[in-house]
Amino acid sequence: MGEVVSNKVIQSVLVDAIESENKKHPYTDQDLVNILSVKGYNIARRTVSKYRIQMKVPIAQIRAVWA
Repeated sequence: MGEVVSNKVIQSVLVDAIESENKKHPYTDQDLVNILSVKGYNIARRTVSKYRIQMKVPIAQIRAVWA
């Protein structure tokens, strides 16, 4: 079994990744899953989507339009 990690920790990593993304080509939820996986956090795409919605971060296509 994996280590239990607070959702706040994962949300913090997500915010860091989204803030550092190329604003013209933002990360999709699957890209964010891959980034988290490299950092040692193994979570599902739908969980990334849920956290992104909770943090009021729009989907990649909308973030690209805002860039």
